[in-house]
Amino acid sequence: MSDRQAPAQAKTKSRRRFLGTAGVAGAAAMAAPMTAVAQTTTLRFQSTWPAKDIFHEYANDFAKKVNDMAGNRLKIEVLPAGAVVPAFQLLEGVAKGTLDGGHGVVAYHYGKNSALALWGSGPGFGMDPNMLLAWHYYGGGKALLDEIYKSLNLEVVSFLYGPMPTQPFGWFKKPIAKVEDLKGTKFRTVGLAVDMYTAMGAAVNPLPGGEIVPALDRGLIDGAEFNNASSDRILGFADVVKNCMLQSFHQSTEQFEILFNKGKYDALPAELKAVIDYAVQAASADMSWKAIERNSQDYIELKKAGVKFYKTPDAVLRAQLAAWDDIMKKKSAENPMFKKVLDSQRAFAERAGAWQNDYLVDFKMAWNHYFRRRS
Repeated sequence: MSDRQAPAQAKTKSRRRFLGTAGVAGAAAMAAPMTAVAQTTTLRFQSTWPAKDIFHEYANDFAKKVNDMAGNRLKIEVLPAGAVVPAFQLLEGVAKGTLDGGHGVVAYHYGKNSALALWGSGPGFGMDPNMLLAWHYYGGGKALLDEIYKSLNLEVVSFLYGPMPTQPFGWFKKPIAKVEDLKGTKFRTVGLAVDMYTAMGAAVNPLPGGEIVPALDRGLIDGAEFNNASSDRILGFADVVKNCMLQSFHQSTEQFEILFNKGKYDALPAELKAVIDYAVQAASADMSWKAIERNSQDYIELKKAGVKFYKTPDAVLRAQLAAWDDIMKKKSAENPMFKKVLDSQRAFAERAGAWQNDYLVDFKMAWNHYFRRRS
């Protein structure tokens, strides 16, 4: 081989090696699967609230937080009450997979186990709504709620959030001046509040939120409670009744519940479960702030509409507590789980309430100092 032939031959071999390598790489690229495009998981939720109610707005607020944080990976769509199942059948609808999830309150499940009403009904041993949520997440309440659902073979995952402001005693055709005024009144409430008002002499009908005002308008009930100034105004209470009694122990510690079908929730990757968890916490704070803004405005609007507000007399409030004592004793004897939940709440409330009552200043004193008209 001449000196002139050697470099040319080497160059040819190098070119063949390059083409061979490129061919293998090209073949591998052809054989490799294309990068998977993330699929959107869509979950169909239903609330237990009419579409126009602020509570349904809260449900949408939670869904938006999840959707925004999850990007295109998870989307929650929220339907109003009755779109798929009746409001009081939300739990079964989610457990069976008819719905992927829902937004409501635990007290609506009272008929399945009376202990479920303790997440909202009654005075909560003096806890406010935020303290009851503290008990739920840090004092053992969540484990108890999960235990109840498991005992009922309900395949759901539950998140509680959104401490509600104290609810009015009720809307009435005539103001309630004494306990005797309640006797014989056809009244709407839910949960263990049914037992409380019944013990005080009312004839109770536990209607869903969307049915209350029509029932008042047709005279099917004489009085009712729902929840707050914004909901009551939106639902039209002021159109049919002009007297509202403020302050009550019947549901002074209530919160919302977000439900997921367990199978659908368990199938989500860990990072999307974390998105849901943090969305619940963010929605809880946001709901609290929005409630203060909207409720205070709607309180003014209800007054402009001619509604007269009265503070529930202390004698009536004490009668509520006395009725609640009897309810606790009776239900605890009937249902061991009821007593188990109560004992857990009582232990937490005694400790947390002592701290809060000793530490918190009387904000009403400061408000009166700046805004109450002096005679």
